[in-house]
Amino acid sequence: MNRRRLLAVGVTAALAGCVSYPGDDEPPETEPPESETLVRDAIETRRHMTDLQARRTMTVETPDETVERTERIARNPPAKQRIEVLESTDPDIPAGAVTVTNRATTWEYNPSTAVVDKQYHPNKVDTDRTRLVLESLLEKSRLGYEGVETVDGREAHVIETKPPVDDIGPTINLVVGETTFVVPLRMTGDPDAMDLSRTVWIDDEYRYPIKERNAVSIDGETRHELTVTYEDLVIDAGLEPGTFTYHPPTDATVVTDGRKPLGVFESRAAAEAVAPYHLPEPAVPGSYLLDRVTVVEKAERFGTTTTLWYNDPNVVARELYVAVREVQRFSPDVLEEIEVDGHTAYRRDGRIQSVFWTCDDVSYEVSSLTDDAPLLEIASSIGCP
Repeated sequence: MNRRRLLAVGVTAALAGCVSYPGDDEPPETEPPESETLVRDAIETRRHMTDLQARRTMTVETPDETVERTERIARNPPAKQRIEVLESTDPDIPAGAVTVTNRATTWEYNPSTAVVDKQYHPNKVDTDRTRLVLESLLEKSRLGYEGVETVDGREAHVIETKPPVDDIGPTINLVVGETTFVVPLRMTGDPDAMDLSRTVWIDDEYRYPIKERNAVSIDGETRHELTVTYEDLVIDAGLEPGTFTYHPPTDATVVTDGRKPLGVFESRAAAEAVAPYHLPEPAVPGSYLLDRVTVVEKAERFGTTTTLWYNDPNVVARELYVAVREVQRFSPDVLEEIEVDGHTAYRRDGRIQSVFWTCDDVSYEVSSLTDDAPLLEIASSIGCP
């Protein structure tokens, strides 16, 4: 049985106490799942997702025009994605456009100009934006269950959400789109006259968002509506090898942006062969595995940075990294001073949790986006080699 189906069955079983029996000759009626339960299920689906593939349609409607784009997408959250535009009436993103992102590089091909923009980002920290948006909906929005509808032949639960007024901003982070969409939300000086509604359809089998609609109204008139829908959605079925590798068309011009790394390596030993210093062997929790090691030579005054990236393959975006630098890049004056095994170190709290310290001519950093990583223990295992 599909693991997602098992999850759905588990929720049904949990609601068994809500079943009523009007009479022996009538079938029992099961109360629908609560909106909060559905969003929690979607968060759990996302946390443990391996891959996703679908056909995605995005439609933007205003009083003056309608723009639509249909794409084929493949994702390996949180960092890898492939988007191929199949049809488009959007002049900025024409049919034939392709975007491919892996851990170290993003390729963007524009067929109207025959230009490929290749961006290097070997040390980019990847958050799971979709999970964060779902968590924000659960924590901050008012949720209302609106029944069941069919989306692309699949049964989906409809949830209406209302954000707090002070959360309305100039952009919307999409659940289904997995991107940020700019909408004209600041269209009036009177925030009381503006209304933002968000509807999310959660697929019953996968317990995952399959459709989303955002509408902006002023004085009861819809000024902007964005609808995103997944068709042919498949989760955790495996992707073709090379999905996140891109080969530019032979007639395209390739322009580059960002600093090209000296190398992205699968092992610590391979990276140490090109790094100008000894690389540590940090003791990380058993659930973490070494994903890659990046070596980047920056401007002369910043030297070479080597980053050892570790992630938990069973949880999306549960990642930590150890950075080794020739030049100290942190400012002790804005950090909390602590002690790690008799050595002075500095701690940073916030979106990224970090511990910094310097030994002789080498500077170290241990960081994580999750607050359950034992940074002090990892720092202690490195020490001052």
